[in-house]
Amino acid sequence: MNAICIITARGGSKRIPGKNKKLFLGKPIICYSIEAAISSGIFEEVMVSTDDEEIAEISKKAGAKVPFMRSSETSNDFATTDDVLLEVLAAYEKMGRTFDYMACIYPTAPFVTAEKLQNALQVLIENKASGVMPVVSFSFPPQRGMIVKNGKLQYCYPENAMKRSQDLETMYHDCGQFYFYQTKKYRGCKGDLPDGYVPLVMPQTQVQDIDNASDWELAELKYKLMMQG
Repeated sequence: MNAICIITARGGSKRIPGKNKKLFLGKPIICYSIEAAISSGIFEEVMVSTDDEEIAEISKKAGAKVPFMRSSETSNDFATTDDVLLEVLAAYEKMGRTFDYMACIYPTAPFVTAEKLQNALQVLIENKASGVMPVVSFSFPPQRGMIVKNGKLQYCYPENAMKRSQDLETMYHDCGQFYFYQTKKYRGCKGDLPDGYVPLVMPQTQVQDIDNASDWELAELKYKLMMQG
């Protein structure tokens, strides 16, 4: 059994300039993903796919491999994560290397730990699954969500307006941190897994979208809280 970790770190970022190499509590944020992957001890290769020379240098210093730079086709605003992963796997295959399992970690995911990655691989293998995805429950039931229509609030699902929260089914969303795959199945369907993902439920204190300065500050606070625990 062998596994590769691919950290996808494009240089461009419009909402937070230089996001993937910005200091998070004094250290480039991408280093957290790299260190978690390396310390997990489950990967034969930990690599960073990037089009940015500075990110590549930071990644190498943190212990990751950057055997090639990302192509222009997968560096634009319209390229998907699947495009990047498939490009990396094809490049390694040309070098004579294939992998049984693959993890994709985002470069702005400081809440990823070695233990979470080890657990994800174990769940993947035990369930004979195609993919594993960390998820978190919505803090407020989406079934009771509202929209503004003609200047007035309106329930999206009026039938749920008076229902108790505990009577509504718990709904989850992607943490946006990492994914684990059985590589052959992933490549066979180009990332569109027909049998879906097995979930790993994460606590809300260890999940934070980072799209603006306030998100960044909140993520730092949550990270400190996680480390104290």
